[in-house]
Amino acid sequence: MADPSLVLTPHVRQQLADWLAEDLGRGDLCAPALAGAQGQARWFAKAAGVFCGGVLVAPLFALLDPAVSVRLLVRDGEPVETGQCLLDLQGPAAALVAGERTALNLAMRLSGIATATAALVARLAGTGVALADTRKTTPGLRVLEKYAVRCGGGINHRLGLDDAAMLKENHLAWAGGVAAAVVAVRAAAPWPARVIVEAETDAEAIAAVRAGADGVLLDEFSPAALNALVPRLRALAAEVSGSVVLEASGVHPEQLATYGTTGVDLISTSAPMTRAPWLDISMRYTTDWV
Repeated sequence: MADPSLVLTPHVRQQLADWLAEDLGRGDLCAPALAGAQGQARWFAKAAGVFCGGVLVAPLFALLDPAVSVRLLVRDGEPVETGQCLLDLQGPAAALVAGERTALNLAMRLSGIATATAALVARLAGTGVALADTRKTTPGLRVLEKYAVRCGGGINHRLGLDDAAMLKENHLAWAGGVAAAVVAVRAAAPWPARVIVEAETDAEAIAAVRAGADGVLLDEFSPAALNALVPRLRALAAEVSGSVVLEASGVHPEQLATYGTTGVDLISTSAPMTRAPWLDISMRYTTDWV
């Protein structure tokens, strides 16, 4: 499970303020009806899934009014059932309704990703193969969406272009081939940076290992092709660099278990980001704060 403290960076806190400002505009026109009123509310899951986004709730409402109190009943990354109470809120009623939509939207989006990730991770149970995300994220939400993947049991691929070098089809074509591209990147990148090559053929994968790539992304290879190729790449890596991380991509979710037996180290997919529905969560007002 991801560490929530790593999510609340200054950048994310500023994003929370910006997202609230987007919704509030010149101010909530309903606020005068609630002047001076105190309120209590609860969040309920309207479907089963994996909760994510609770870590954002208290900081978000604190931007509206520090007097709002938030009590989490479920931690990020924990499974929830339909109808389960997720958290309690108490404080100035105007602040509770002003922050409701922004907070719920974030939690529903992130919980949907965590839920979808958990379902895919379950397909790989017992294989020892990790499920990784990709850079197909919503602009502005990358850190939070990748946090949601970790809450669902997946692992994060690179956060951005400066985390690791991944040489793709266009790089290889314009650089003059696998070896030339790897050499050029190695010469310029800081020594801890990893160099990964995306391969679409056996020849490209073999060339990547021979060039000393740290990882090879095997794109849209069939399980049968990987069963034949992976042992060759392992043996070659043992001669050249000692080891190599092998990653499969372009895998249909229904085939995850089959790909998990091919000998790769991880499988990357954008599905939790691009296909996951939101997990429906509602906020209801209550008078029985305990």
